[in-house]
Amino acid sequence: MGRAYQNRKESMAKTSDMKAKVYSRYGREIYVSAKSGGVDPEGNLALRSLIDRAKKDQVPAHVIEKAIDKAKGGGGEDYSPARYEGYGPGGSMAIIDCLTDNPNRTFGDVRQAFTKTKCKIGTQGSVSHMFDHSAILVFKHDNEEAVLEILMDADVDVTDIENENGKISVFALPTDYFKAKQALLDKLGEIDFEVDEIQFIPQAFTTMTGDDVELFEKFLAMLDDLDDVQQVYHNVEFN
Repeated sequence: MGRAYQNRKESMAKTSDMKAKVYSRYGREIYVSAKSGGVDPEGNLALRSLIDRAKKDQVPAHVIEKAIDKAKGGGGEDYSPARYEGYGPGGSMAIIDCLTDNPNRTFGDVRQAFTKTKCKIGTQGSVSHMFDHSAILVFKHDNEEAVLEILMDADVDVTDIENENGKISVFALPTDYFKAKQALLDKLGEIDFEVDEIQFIPQAFTTMTGDDVELFEKFLAMLDDLDDVQQVYHNVEFN
């Protein structure tokens, strides 16, 4: 897989103004996870992973606590996941993951980001077949074979494993994400995961140049302005 996964997900925290949006997105995702899987992180591994990621991204504790408290109430918004994909500027490809309480509104907003940057939103599967959907776990360890043995014993379908500079990168099927993480925690104890999530990883990259760069940045900025957008995955590299 290589270490390029680090650049495959669009960062949403480049400026102080954007941090508030990051907090809001984490809050929404934590709320949905806690509401659907339980408010106890020890019994809800998805929630525990989200909280760990939020802390790494410096999301304040009160934001996390507020989202969990909101889920405890049992009422509140009814969010559902929505995924859109299509072709961006310069022939690029993008996948947009959302959490929405109004799918029609969200679809219209995302489509506008495509059309206003001379791009085209596609149907389901139009570009996702050019990405690998993969669980990624990266942590400090120096024994690739020992880690692989732990995962094999837990019947985890590992698609790739790398050992570079004292860090192990595990790539597995998304359906095996929780199983892989729990197996590692059970055998190795507490782990400070550098990367701990499921991503869409492009099978090939496109290089952006000229006017397409500005158009692509506008495209990302429009998506970033949408509260319903949680993650944007793309296959763009800049010179």
